[in-house]
Amino acid sequence: MKIPAFALLCLTASAALAADADLVSLYKQIHAHPELSHQEANTSALVAAELRKAGYKVTERVGKYEDGSQAYGVVAILENGPGPRLLVRSELDALPVTEETGVDYASHVKTKNAAGQEVGVMHACGHDVHATTLVGTARAMAASRGKWHGTLMIVAQPAEETADGARAMLNDRLYERFGRPDFALALHDSSARAAGTVGLTSGYSQAGVISIDVTMRGIGAHGAAPQNAKDPVVMAGQFITQLQTIVSREQDPRDPAVISIGSIHGGAKRNVIPYDVKLELTARVFSDKAYKNVVEGVKRIADGVAISAGVPADRMPIVTVLENETLPSSYNNPALNTRVKTALTSALGAANVGDDEPVMYSEDFGLFGLPGRTIPVVMFSLGVADPAQLAQAQAKGEALPGPHTSRFLPSPEPSLATGVKAMSAAATALLQ
Repeated sequence: MKIPAFALLCLTASAALAADADLVSLYKQIHAHPELSHQEANTSALVAAELRKAGYKVTERVGKYEDGSQAYGVVAILENGPGPRLLVRSELDALPVTEETGVDYASHVKTKNAAGQEVGVMHACGHDVHATTLVGTARAMAASRGKWHGTLMIVAQPAEETADGARAMLNDRLYERFGRPDFALALHDSSARAAGTVGLTSGYSQAGVISIDVTMRGIGAHGAAPQNAKDPVVMAGQFITQLQTIVSREQDPRDPAVISIGSIHGGAKRNVIPYDVKLELTARVFSDKAYKNVVEGVKRIADGVAISAGVPADRMPIVTVLENETLPSSYNNPALNTRVKTALTSALGAANVGDDEPVMYSEDFGLFGLPGRTIPVVMFSLGVADPAQLAQAQAKGEALPGPHTSRFLPSPEPSLATGVKAMSAAATALLQ
């Protein structure tokens, strides 16, 4: 992401906001007690309670996963006369990351993941910032009803990190039960922006994600007799090397794509050649053409490696696209983006509102826009980096620890205050 020059300067007056103590306390409470996707019972209850206190009609346990289990989604409605219906969304879940920030409100939570493994849990993606900002925005909008009219739909969404939370809420007849919005807004923290600033991207803003499992199957043998094997470990190595040629030699460089392998497992003992090696891939694309190119390329390369190794037909690789962890690219409606940018500029000052380039990260917020993007949506970025630390890092050509890392640490007071002011201004501008 291109960092505008203003992000490296000292905070301006509008950026030097400080959130009220109660909101900061709520943030630290959420940060210190994170919950993994599908496990957000306490976080959702806490947010629901705060929204009720703010005067909203609140419904909990909204959302139904593919296996039929109920999700921890929260929907809060505030009606304020005739007018547009606006959805404002935040996430609730955290990541299986052991926190290493050293702050006094750091998470020390450990729990079992879906595979039964004990893992540390941390709000390493900033959903604690998002959820707290949502509560602050709800309070601000309830207190300023004389400035807007219409219906505000506050959505606290579970399971964004597993890419099935938004889908679960829509599967539970979200719009049929609570009304179809005319617009939808969200924000996402950015460690590459100074706290007190925001950024927007018109059009494609975040890439779509493709989650793929590949199992290279061979024939096992003793490690001292490899001639009796069809070694899936060797095949996995060849597959990994060749996989990158999809991006470097098959994909149009003007249509970005990324393919990464985040997990590889095979074998249990050094002198035993296993029968299988499993790889877990993530790919990021913007276009349908790139999606097809990546999926077909992964299958072709896996089969090609197996064929060249002499693997029998009944042991060819298994390539599975995980549809429930695959998402389309995010697209900020240009007309709505212009309206939101105007509101943010008015609220924060032009020096604190920038234009962001598209990124390869992915989000499921776009699903609230429905197929064909029939509901305009916009997600803007909220700076959360300490301005002085960001400036020092940039001067050294370095980056601060960012989302999905164990040392990611937003600057709470100015980040929350700016988030609430920005989202409230955008919501007020749309509810006219």
